[in-house]
Amino acid sequence: MAKRNQNQKPVLTVIYNILYTHFGPQHWWPGDTPFEIAVGAILTQNTNWDNVEKAIGNLKKDGSLNAKIMHSMSSDRLALLIKPAGYFNVKAKRLKHFLNFISNHYKGSMKMMKREDTHTLRERLLAVNGIGPETADSILLYALEKPVFVIDAYTTRILQRHKIISDKTAYRDLQQLFHDSLPSDVDLFNEYHALLVMLGKHYCKPEPKCSVCPLENVLQASRRRT
Repeated sequence: MAKRNQNQKPVLTVIYNILYTHFGPQHWWPGDTPFEIAVGAILTQNTNWDNVEKAIGNLKKDGSLNAKIMHSMSSDRLALLIKPAGYFNVKAKRLKHFLNFISNHYKGSMKMMKREDTHTLRERLLAVNGIGPETADSILLYALEKPVFVIDAYTTRILQRHKIISDKTAYRDLQQLFHDSLPSDVDLFNEYHALLVMLGKHYCKPEPKCSVCPLENVLQASRRRT
């Protein structure tokens, strides 16, 4: 379980303010439509965003970035179009599972999907083969504008290294820490997650650059004040 005490809220707020000042607004998630964002969330599993953009670009050039078109498309053809994203046969199957889900439950409509209760929708997404908590929450937050905080490897690593959580903290407990400590606000959750990704990519790497990290020394000072 994540430790919860009176210091957590100010620490999480301090982290956000520092990162926002350092990196500026990130304007996440890139995508022209909610459906494109959902597809990107599935394709980005185990690959980098540049490869996802190439795969989405292929779908756009083919005129296929549409739930009904992709649903009727053969898995082989879909796999060929998304090949730049890697693991393309596996990801084609995952996309097909998602497309079946949205077709069966929401008539292929992201707007109809958005009207669903958040808890119910999250449980339904998690039941779709190939969609885990991070992907489900990315779809909920970025595609459907639901106030659900996305937890990824960067977030976990950063908070563990600053001893805000233990190395045994589960996804749900870490997510609940953010939900309990911050206003339930889509824009805030969106920006905060994006900023943590930036920190993880540029500073809090497997071999961290602590001496030049924007969070260096600040968190300890914040704890002393609180």
